[in-house]
Amino acid sequence: MKRNIVIATVAAAALVGGGTATALAVTGDDGAPSQLSEVRAASDGRADDVREDEDGRDDDATVAKSTKVTAADALAGALRHTPGTAVSAELDDDDDAVTWDIDILDSASKWHSVHVDPATGKVLSSHTEREDDSDDADDAARVRAALQGGSISATEAAKAAAAHGTVTSIDLDEDSGSPAWEAETRTQSGGTEHDWLVDLRTAQVTPDRSSDDD
Repeated sequence: MKRNIVIATVAAAALVGGGTATALAVTGDDGAPSQLSEVRAASDGRADDVREDEDGRDDDATVAKSTKVTAADALAGALRHTPGTAVSAELDDDDDAVTWDIDILDSASKWHSVHVDPATGKVLSSHTEREDDSDDADDAARVRAALQGGSISATEAAKAAAAHGTVTSIDLDEDSGSPAWEAETRTQSGGTEHDWLVDLRTAQVTPDRSSDDD
């Protein structure tokens, strides 16, 4: 089950070849503006391309390395703002600004999307998905069934996976034979991407052999 929240790698605008960095003011829950880092590429007709540096590493690794708020901390902050069960967290590119995008299922089976600033941990925005969406209701039922009998939360899974690098995404994976948390990490040196499975009962981390990247 992937409720249209399949975790992807970090998507950031190119910094190579004349890219510029600016800041975007976003109003937080308390009405006060908070600063969210924004990366924009130079207007050369290739602004949407993911570029690589001379070592063959794309800029996703740079963004992941510079992120101050971990996946676990972003999840914890989102859950303080919107109580429920966190189902996924993704370091995502939203309108050329990088945020933690977190999906939460509440006790009434409503889905919430919470955006957290990766520089400060502040909740920037949140919204509730439509109540009459039957797909969302079906997804909620599948999530609860997958998590039944498990004790490891997304936050705990993110902490376990962090031993292998910077976690850039965490998601509930039902395609690995038995339900597990699927985590994507970047190594501190080199920014190499790896995919992992975190056991729902023991928090044991093993390589995701089903990933094409392995």
